[in-house]
Amino acid sequence: MGLRLWTISLTAALAANSAVFAADMARTVTPEAKQIETESGWTFTFAPYFWGAGLSGDVAQFGLPSVHVDASFGDIWDHLDFGAMATGEARYDRYSVFGDIIYTKISSSEGTPFGVLADEAKLDTEVFTGLVGVGYSVLDDAAGHLDVVGGARVWSVDTKISLEGGLLDGRSRSDGDTWVDAVGGIKGTYALTPNVFLTGWGLVGGGGANLDWDVAATIGYKFNETVSSVIGYRAIGVDYENDGFEFDVVEQGPILGLVIHF
Repeated sequence: MGLRLWTISLTAALAANSAVFAADMARTVTPEAKQIETESGWTFTFAPYFWGAGLSGDVAQFGLPSVHVDASFGDIWDHLDFGAMATGEARYDRYSVFGDIIYTKISSSEGTPFGVLADEAKLDTEVFTGLVGVGYSVLDDAAGHLDVVGGARVWSVDTKISLEGGLLDGRSRSDGDTWVDAVGGIKGTYALTPNVFLTGWGLVGGGGANLDWDVAATIGYKFNETVSSVIGYRAIGVDYENDGFEFDVVEQGPILGLVIHF
């Protein structure tokens, strides 16, 4: 059915994902931008973002042997149907509650060699990852802050192969898995000027996966009291295996985000 087709599409889904939470915490990407406080003292941020990640590692699905993949972001972009990434945070004093959601849909198709059993094979992959966590600032002053954070991240992937034409016209098969990882680490920010700031984070954990990690460094600019932006670089890795289903990959690439304070 085309091992290359399966590899390209699954690789694209993984890299568009990210798996993984480019602004795991909105506070990370909104360092010294003064937030607008409500009467209750709470502050809120919302941050849609874009991550141009490539992917390398080993994947296995549909009972096929593990395959090593190495795809650039350009390769992945050619197969992306839809993607949405956003993070948000509610903060009170040193305490915070944050969340991150990523959804991607990838598809590709390829003609079969002889066109007897089927004329064409189509592969669709949908990936969802969501993070919920809490944080506490152990250091917090006018120049920046350092937060200790922890949370749980769920991964879910569903892949479907459909055949069109030939003797197997209309036949399809699906494979997928869902798992949850506990993650923890630190995130911080430091103001270089009233408008320019540095941010970074490092998270590591596991549970469903043998290992789940995420590191990033960005530089940001505050346009006004409501809007900021960040640009930087992020790498995320996950090592998951279960009954022939394998995700053992590293994704890395530039990240660009827009942060709204309210």
